[in-house]
Amino acid sequence: MSAGLDGNFKKIPIDKIPEDSFFSEPVYLDNLDKNFILATPEMPVTGQLVSALRAWGYTEVYSNGEILDDYAADKTSEKEAMELTEATIVSDSEKIRRAEDFYDAFQKYVETLFTRVSIKNELDYTSVAEKIKTACDIMREDRRFLLRVQKNSSTGPNTNYLASHAVKSTIIAIIIGSYLKLPNHRLIELGISALLHEIGMIKLPPQIYLSKRALQPQERKAILTHPLLGFNLLKSFDFPLNITLGALEHHERENGSGYPQKLTGDKISLYSKIIAVACSYEALSSQRPHKEAKDGYTGMLELLKNEGKQYDDTIVRALVFSLSIYPIGLYVLLSSGRKGQVVDVNPENPRFPIVQVFGELTPDGKNKVVETSQTGIYIIRPLTREETGTA
Repeated sequence: MSAGLDGNFKKIPIDKIPEDSFFSEPVYLDNLDKNFILATPEMPVTGQLVSALRAWGYTEVYSNGEILDDYAADKTSEKEAMELTEATIVSDSEKIRRAEDFYDAFQKYVETLFTRVSIKNELDYTSVAEKIKTACDIMREDRRFLLRVQKNSSTGPNTNYLASHAVKSTIIAIIIGSYLKLPNHRLIELGISALLHEIGMIKLPPQIYLSKRALQPQERKAILTHPLLGFNLLKSFDFPLNITLGALEHHERENGSGYPQKLTGDKISLYSKIIAVACSYEALSSQRPHKEAKDGYTGMLELLKNEGKQYDDTIVRALVFSLSIYPIGLYVLLSSGRKGQVVDVNPENPRFPIVQVFGELTPDGKNKVVETSQTGIYIIRPLTREETGTA
């Protein structure tokens, strides 16, 4: 027995569960989380579910129930059935709404933060750290839904480009840092550094970095100063050195082709290496005043090519395994002819993520989700913006 929701939950190895068997009590993924129900007494534990659990790295589930060959309806009273219904997983739509609320609030916070720095020359380390700590906590809970919201957020003409880039880069950087198993205090430092890595831009005329035309030589030269401007600005507010280096070095490249110092390899700080990959991927997959966005798949392939070895291979690998080659939020065409959206990664193979299928429901009324594979349903290609109706 293992102490669980009521102190009596049994840990059950998934290898000991016969395919399509039933449990007399609900089955949970986590013995500490009563919201994450895998199966109710009316639902069989299918081979597909067991395979998905293995793919996600789980080896056991938790339940007070007994394994049965068939569904024993008389074991569940109407009152118990009602309690099970109330205890089921928060619906996807609710989690997406929660992620949308956080994302919108985070975006507004950053816009206000940048405005205060620009106009009032005010920047408080403690308040930024608290905001990033909250972001880290939310990403642990709702990472998949936050990435879906981020993918679908607007970057149109009325969007604050710097704030949008900072928010998206920060989310991606923290996810990479989590994959690399950075301790919580370092994740917070990384998040602060990512959030403020472009802060030097606010010292430049906005018509330069928002321009749709080709920049003049002196304007290009001015853009190249923003890492040093950001470093000096953060230093003036007494931010720790390992955070300020993210602003200074995020345009440095492994092969020495970056700027402003042309650093190579291990001379570049870890946070800067992570931010370089995060903000490069974000820039590739987001619309800019001077270019159209690439889809996440194309952006991921460009980073994977790592032409000229610009990026740290370990960081690129962490990005791919965290978001998959077909990143979370990407709309795709499946080999079944159906359209869908990538909703989670397959930690064992980033080429075959988990996809929510549009227009198909499970017998219990939930959106159908499939684990793509080489031999089963697989992704044909990303959908164009016209096909998704977002053009």
